[in-house]
Amino acid sequence: MSLLMPEAPAVAATREWWRGAAIYQIYPRSFADSNGDGIGDLPGITAHLDHVASLGVDAIWLSPFFTSPMKDFGYDVADYCGVDPIFGTIDDFDALVARAHQLGLKVIIDQVYSHSSDQHDWFKESRSSRDNPKADWYVWADPKPDGSPPNNWQSVFGGPAWTWDARRCQYYMHNFLSAQPQLHVHNAEVQQALLDAARFWLDRGVDGFRVDAINFAMHDPELRDNPPAPPSNRPRTRSFDFQLRVHNQSHADIPLFLERLRALLDRYGATFTVAEVGGDDAEREMKTFTEGNARLNSAYGFNFLYADRLTAALVRETVERWPEEHGTGWPSWAFENHDAPRAISRWTTPEHADAFARMKMLLLVALRGNIFLYYGEELGLTQVDIPFDRLVDPEAITNWPLTMSRDGARTPMPWRSDAPALGFSNAEPWLPVGPDHAGIAVDVQDADPDSLLALTRRLLALRNAHPALRVGAMRVLAAEGDLLAFERRVDEERLLCLFNLGAGRCEWTPPEPDRWQVIAETGAIDGWRLGPHAGMIVKG
Repeated sequence: MSLLMPEAPAVAATREWWRGAAIYQIYPRSFADSNGDGIGDLPGITAHLDHVASLGVDAIWLSPFFTSPMKDFGYDVADYCGVDPIFGTIDDFDALVARAHQLGLKVIIDQVYSHSSDQHDWFKESRSSRDNPKADWYVWADPKPDGSPPNNWQSVFGGPAWTWDARRCQYYMHNFLSAQPQLHVHNAEVQQALLDAARFWLDRGVDGFRVDAINFAMHDPELRDNPPAPPSNRPRTRSFDFQLRVHNQSHADIPLFLERLRALLDRYGATFTVAEVGGDDAEREMKTFTEGNARLNSAYGFNFLYADRLTAALVRETVERWPEEHGTGWPSWAFENHDAPRAISRWTTPEHADAFARMKMLLLVALRGNIFLYYGEELGLTQVDIPFDRLVDPEAITNWPLTMSRDGARTPMPWRSDAPALGFSNAEPWLPVGPDHAGIAVDVQDADPDSLLALTRRLLALRNAHPALRVGAMRVLAAEGDLLAFERRVDEERLLCLFNLGAGRCEWTPPEPDRWQVIAETGAIDGWRLGPHAGMIVKG
């Protein structure tokens, strides 16, 4: 890999800090364990923030660390303003924020607005009777005359989206686990309570929010049945897959709540909001949630996260849905996260893993929008095959063996190649370490200037040095077979980005081929001929 650091103009200081930012996702359970219980925690994260800052990212995103019974590992929140004891204390959180800010890192945390835990005090009160002050804070409904659920809605994790509760002699709704009852976000009091929780964290110095599953936040108050999904070649492993989810999610009032959230953040200055949006109508919803200047700053979907192959056609189709046009929101992209199998294991074979990982990182930093790096992605971590008796992910257990479990992408961060649990903990970790992760641990790659880790640092520095990469427009020039070529441009700076996504060879020659200077390359390149999993960025 060669990379020149040219004399490029600095990115304008007046640009919002988040526009074009690189954001590093940390899954707290799996990053670093400071107290020897086998589970990662906030002090462990704080102790390793120097590593994160050394990458050249702008911010960290912390997956949930809130008080929770951990039925869905923190996405079942029992106290929106509390830190679960397994992760530490509120003082530990404050110390983490202070250290991150010292290192120049912004801090983004999750907010889960569509559901809470069934152990939350709000739900305990709501289920106690039909006439208590919080009786309408969750979605309750009477049974049909035969005692069956109110309608045909299905849960993401399988089975009906309704559970009977004898206290109220009603069903409560849950789009996910039965331990995650659906908040009634149509209710103005619920909205205010959620905004109050957001304010709590903003007052503690948080710089923004990643809003989880926001298109599930509101439902059709008439509780109409969902229609059946049309026939499809896609495999259906869940009852959820057999419906068009037009009534249990994606309600038209969700953007109005997001405007209230954005107004709150705007009062705190240059903060950032990004939505996670999945489902069959994700593109439209992402654009709706980011439309104009009064809603969220950005959104990301699962275009790459759930793709079983990385193809030029996929990249072209995905990025061209977010043109640089007035009124179109700002996109974010992730190749990996806590809900998807590691990209290296989805997109290539072990013999090509190193070359592919390098090309993939070059592609990620070249995309227009914000980019997310999942912890360990800078090392090229692979998906770990977790045996059934070690699975803890409720979705994987329910759908085993027809799913590549989320647990396999949540395994411990390998810090030291020769240490127990690879330096993650001095106890048995909550998930097993990857059998091939010792050879790509942080200490190994830190000592190798040609490692993927070293490359990641250089590429993020390149992105920060070139406004065209950070904030420029993007135009796809070619997407044929394994060949991908696109232009990034801002003001007078113009870059061409070329990639061979396959294991063969390909060639693409631009106009005036002699005018271009290579500023980054990976893989075997001979002029404009690209070897397997090769890529380059050139400046004209």
